[in-house]
Amino acid sequence: MNRIVVVGASLAGVSACESLRQRGFEGHIVLVGAEDRLPYTRPPLSKEALADGLSEPVLSLKDADWFADQSVTLQLGEAATALDTRDRWLRLGSDTSIAYDGLVIATGSISRRMPMTLSMPTVHTLRTYDDAERLRQALQRGGHLVVVGAGFIGLETAATARRLGLDVTVVDVMPTPMYRLGEQVGAWYTDLHRRHGVRFLGSTGVASLSPDGDRTRVLLDTGEILSADTVLVGVGGIPSTAWLTGSDVAVGDGVQCEPDLSTTVPGIVAAGDVARWHNQLFDESMRVEHWTNAVEQGAHAAGTLLGEREPFTSVPYFWTDQFEAKLRCVGRVSAKDDVAFLRHDESSLVAVYGRHGTVRGAVCVNAPRQLASLRSAIAERADFRDITAGSPAAIPTP
Repeated sequence: MNRIVVVGASLAGVSACESLRQRGFEGHIVLVGAEDRLPYTRPPLSKEALADGLSEPVLSLKDADWFADQSVTLQLGEAATALDTRDRWLRLGSDTSIAYDGLVIATGSISRRMPMTLSMPTVHTLRTYDDAERLRQALQRGGHLVVVGAGFIGLETAATARRLGLDVTVVDVMPTPMYRLGEQVGAWYTDLHRRHGVRFLGSTGVASLSPDGDRTRVLLDTGEILSADTVLVGVGGIPSTAWLTGSDVAVGDGVQCEPDLSTTVPGIVAAGDVARWHNQLFDESMRVEHWTNAVEQGAHAAGTLLGEREPFTSVPYFWTDQFEAKLRCVGRVSAKDDVAFLRHDESSLVAVYGRHGTVRGAVCVNAPRQLASLRSAIAERADFRDITAGSPAAIPTP
């Protein structure tokens, strides 16, 4: 194997490049990225960078010298458009092609859009550096921000906007924010945001969005009309796999991977937001869109490409910071799981999630000391009753 092409100048892509060199690969590495800038970290885009200003040197994962020192050729500003898996050619947007011996797919995901908003300058999504810069400029003008979608991006942006002094309304079709964490955790976050002046409208959909001068008219399915200076649509992401159409790489809500992150085509692996694999620890097919997973999978996929065959069996981990609440989540959590609260007050909570008698996940808000022990319990597939014995609130799934 002389040339490995990493498609996606993402966290997973950079992690794969770094791991290839650490594992002794001495051949040519090409890192392809659609954006015309060095790979950067995304979590600050909805938080401090959105409020305080964006800085490429601060957000960059590695500086230009690192890529030069690692002999990684950067092919930036050109998105992958097609893949010939028979002759091993990657086609780029400039209608040029790159030959490869091995390929890492790390193209991540793109923001899910509402078709009615595609030509409306006051309506934003938040995924890229440029998205964040446009949204930051809009928020600097103040006024009323309407957030459609109460997931992590939407709620983090809502908290940032309140810090900047904007009026904020969050609209979601589910009854509580971050609904997959369960209604009890969602209700805690509803109270948190309301205490900080955010208006939350749950069980509410958006019927239409339309221009209204330099503002946006947001018609809700309840009949209420909101007038917004800025709208953020944060309704999730879609795996970036369209460029694989016509190739032999199997896709289906992500690139379909074996437990070791290999794909249906020899010599091609996937990592990060775009990868769907069978996690043997949970006996579940999953796709995880979080920072730690991208780092770990990028490194693991590199090993698989070089001949290692160990399954990737992680305990997923992610975090979100909103106002003074620092949420850390480990494992797999679902509103359908059994939930027991080891702590639940106005300033903190610890929730443990179980299924079929086994601990599967945990959410810790402002409770860092309990995080490590719960992560170990999940990895060890501990008994749910043993971990939650004596908890003040156990809420079984009907």
